[in-house]
Amino acid sequence: MKTYRAEGSFRQGKTNQEFLMDLVAKDEEEAREKIMSHFGSRNGAKRRNINIATLQTIDPSESSAPVVVSYFRDN
Repeated sequence: MKTYRAEGSFRQGKTNQEFLMDLVAKDEEEAREKIMSHFGSRNGAKRRNINIATLQTIDPSESSAPVVVSYFRDN
């Protein structure tokens, strides 16, 4: 599993809301799916309104996101 950092924006009402998200996934395809699923369920954003500007692999120690810290706690 790898740690990814995604930057982008999604449509929230009449404005665009920017986001920066760290997550754990096995590949870029799964990371994109998790991002789409997250903003779709939490914010009601349609997939066509979610724009992922960058998606890059990072070292897990660079992230303070609880999901990343929890996953790599024992490693």
